[in-house]
Amino acid sequence: MLVLCSNALSVYFASHSIRTVVVTTLACSLLLQVGYFASVLFLIWRSSRASRAGQMAEHFGSCKEIGY
Repeated sequence: MLVLCSNALSVYFASHSIRTVVVTTLACSLLLQVGYFASVLFLIWRSSRASRAGQMAEHFGSCKEIGY
């Protein structure tokens, strides 16, 4: 919210146009949402990758105990 408000104020003082403020604030909001979505996808990917690596290490550890 702070980013959007500061963006709106800075654009308004630079251009003195409400239409430009609305368009740039919506664009900024869209970019923030895309960045948030991408970061959540990255965290899910990293978590699943770490989980698979742990399962593989667990599997190979049990194979050594059996003697394969």
